[in-house]
Amino acid sequence: MTTERPALPDRLSIDPRSPHHVAAMFEHDVGIRLNGKERFDVAEYCVSEGWVRVPAGKTVDRKGQPLLIKLKGAVEVFYK
Repeated sequence: MTTERPALPDRLSIDPRSPHHVAAMFEHDVGIRLNGKERFDVAEYCVSEGWVRVPAGKTVDRKGQPLLIKLKGAVEVFYK
C-alpha cells in the first residue's frame, strides 16, 4: 500500500453512534494489545487512560447492543 495511514487516535470506538468513532481508521487493519497480549474482540479503547471495552459474552442490552466490560492495563495500538 502506498496510501498514507492516519495517526492512531488516543481513543477509538467501533460504534458509529459514539463520538469517538472515526470511520477512516477502519479502512486500515488496526491491532490492539492489552498487557502484551493481542485482543481481537475490542469494541473501544483508550490509550491514555489504559483500558479497553470488550463484549461480555452473548449478553445484550434492551436495544440489542452487546454489553461491554472494561478491562484495564497497558494498551498498545498498532497497524498490522
